[in-house]
Amino acid sequence: QVQLVESGGGLVQAGGSLRLSCAASGRTFSTYTIGWFRQAPGKEREFVGTISWSGSTDYTNSVKGRFTIARDNAKNTVYLQMNSLKSEDTAVYYCAAKGYGLAQEITNFNYWGQGTQVTVSS
Repeated sequence: QVQLVESGGGLVQAGGSLRLSCAASGRTFSTYTIGWFRQAPGKEREFVGTISWSGSTDYTNSVKGRFTIARDNAKNTVYLQMNSLKSEDTAVYYCAAKGYGLAQEITNFNYWGQGTQVTVSS
């Protein structure tokens, strides 16, 4: 069982940066793949990026080169560094956990946080 709590959201101007954190409970955190997803008003939840237990990452095309995911297993925390933010990045951001292996599909992730709001003003 893994419990996830996101933090770090807020209001930022276009072109600015934010770093989201996903803090996890559980002794086996280091073995989990962690994904970031987002859901904008009126839209379906979508994949943003993911990081495996070994640090391998994968991103959706729209954030490549702007967003970076990193993990600190000693702190049971995964970070989403977001740079060059755009108004279209406005959404509630969720982190989620699954077992071994990278994935992009929402249904592959078993545990979810409550989400944190990111608003980018233009």
